[in-house]
Amino acid sequence: MPNRLVASTSPYLLQHADNPVDWYPWSEEAFELARTRDVPIFLSVGYSACHWCHVMAHESFENPSVAALMNEYFVNIKVDREELPAVDSLYMEATQAMTGQGGWPNSVWLDHDRRPWYAGTYFPPRPSHGMPSFTQVLLALNDTWTSERERVSESSARIMEHIGSRNELIVKSKSDFSRDEIAFAAKSGVDSLASAFDPINGGFGSAPKFPPSLALEFLLRSEALQRIEESEPDFRIMQMIEQTCNAMARGGMYDQLGGGFARYSVDATWTVPHFEKMLYDNAQLLSVYAHLYRLTGDEQALRITTETAEFLIREMQTPEGGFAAALDADSVDMESGHSEEGAFYAWAPEQIIEVLGEADADWVIQLCQVTEAGTFEHGKSVLTLHKDPDDWTRWNNLREKLLLSRATRPHPGRDDKIVASWNGLAIRALVDAGSICARPDWIDCAARAGDLLISTHLGADPMHPGRLVRVSRDGKAGLHALGVLEDQALVASAFLALAQATGEDSWRELAGTLLRDIKDHFQQDSGLTDTANDVEPVAKDVATRQVDPTDNVTPSGWAATIDAALTFAALSGDTEMRTWAEKFIPALIPLVASHTRFAGWGSAMFVTWLDGPREVAVVDPSDSGFREMLAQGTAPGMVYAWGVDQPLLQNRHAIDEKATAYVCRGFVCSAPTTDLNVMKKEIGVFN
Repeated sequence: MPNRLVASTSPYLLQHADNPVDWYPWSEEAFELARTRDVPIFLSVGYSACHWCHVMAHESFENPSVAALMNEYFVNIKVDREELPAVDSLYMEATQAMTGQGGWPNSVWLDHDRRPWYAGTYFPPRPSHGMPSFTQVLLALNDTWTSERERVSESSARIMEHIGSRNELIVKSKSDFSRDEIAFAAKSGVDSLASAFDPINGGFGSAPKFPPSLALEFLLRSEALQRIEESEPDFRIMQMIEQTCNAMARGGMYDQLGGGFARYSVDATWTVPHFEKMLYDNAQLLSVYAHLYRLTGDEQALRITTETAEFLIREMQTPEGGFAAALDADSVDMESGHSEEGAFYAWAPEQIIEVLGEADADWVIQLCQVTEAGTFEHGKSVLTLHKDPDDWTRWNNLREKLLLSRATRPHPGRDDKIVASWNGLAIRALVDAGSICARPDWIDCAARAGDLLISTHLGADPMHPGRLVRVSRDGKAGLHALGVLEDQALVASAFLALAQATGEDSWRELAGTLLRDIKDHFQQDSGLTDTANDVEPVAKDVATRQVDPTDNVTPSGWAATIDAALTFAALSGDTEMRTWAEKFIPALIPLVASHTRFAGWGSAMFVTWLDGPREVAVVDPSDSGFREMLAQGTAPGMVYAWGVDQPLLQNRHAIDEKATAYVCRGFVCSAPTTDLNVMKKEIGVFN
């Protein structure tokens, strides 16, 4: 009989709707039941594309005897971390504090006041590798709860005090800064990345290797700024960009057949990925490769940009026009009949021969480094492309044949919920790529996703008209999950990108609605918070609301807010908005300078701040190429307007009925120009 998850908008929760565990969604009802029964809460946090979440579910949550223990001794809550990031963040911090590590599935035991007192991640069905079995843990924690309640209270109080003190350090940063401090932090950020750079394989640090999208965006903006200012070049910047982007594009983390990137590489050489494909990774990497192509004209960057954009539209776009959250790592292997990681993507030599025939297969096997032993598991290999084919036409034809054959395999599951912030990243990426590559169809897809966010997410809760709900599915808004800071900020940024690309000022006005909601509800002391002050906190005993200015897999809401607000201020002439945004900059200075890998978006925003505001208005009565050239500008602090009835266009007119560009930088304006080459120099067009 289905449990209480059956009506969820989360595909992850729906995967557990038929478990024998009596799951509850995150709700006051669950905590009230725990108080009534005087039992603790077991909180299980995961997401649909998480391999070990599926393993623990199969081993334990689908086991009737284990479920019976869970139901007898606990009230059980299941949370999709992608729907409720504030819940995930708080209890992941608790898990890390208690165990020294974290990850998903996250398993946390709470008291009736939502305070954690014991935590772990994956627990096996039988004792192994020094870990107790899940059943042993359940029995031991029940004993502790019933016979050592004072110990439970002491543990939970200690953990909550630790979490609260961490927030105090963040929200009480200094309030002023200078231009020299920002410039020094950005330069130190390059040094920090260079010290962690892998000069052999690209990327930063050792295995596993995650795509460093935000750090790469910082480096791309830094390179563009030093070219524009003709300052002494730091050659390390392009080395880190080109080597990392080339290694990711040629390795197995990139899907050489279907386009798009897997979540991360399990090895240092980018050969074998963890196969789940996340929307946020592909959106951010789409922007990176589009910006690399704009800066250098690199043909490989153009190919990866094109294939990734087409992958997003082909495989991630939903019927409503938004973009799905993820594709699973696991799928059913046709030979074993079992669900296995990478089954959809990996190839044995004989499988390639069967599709292509001996001669073509031998050529592909050599090109893509497919071995008899296999680079992955069960004698299968992940396709790589470490050198260009000597015949691109042949490769593209054979690639298409392999792709069609692969399509007959059982497909990985798709988590088709719409996450507001991740769609914001996808919208901005498709606008960037579509503008740079002259693909208006990509921009149209971005606008359609923006329309969905307006019609389904924005103001769906009538009590919060300026707030997005975080998730929707099948056109139904998830009212249980109001947007957090990253949703408001990243969608505002997406709307501002649409305003510039389409010339429709209504997108800018909508961005202002989201930013004003941040001003009204996401501030605390001198800082920003991840959750709003008009919604119930996750745990009542935390003195300050959750705040984290560091990046996770997506830009931090703190840095994203500043970035969006600076762009809005420049497009609108709103100096009050700029002043408000700048007061949040000081908290990021030490992070950018010393912990750049975890503050990539803040670092990129610092370069934007150093360059801008660089406001460009084009009055274009003729087909002169001025408007098309705007998208090729690399200046990090640039915003532009070309439509009608926009603030930057007020009192600006064409000179001699020619296309005219008005460029202002740092609140000082150059003379208007009708010379396309002058404008190109002003905005940093290098190709």
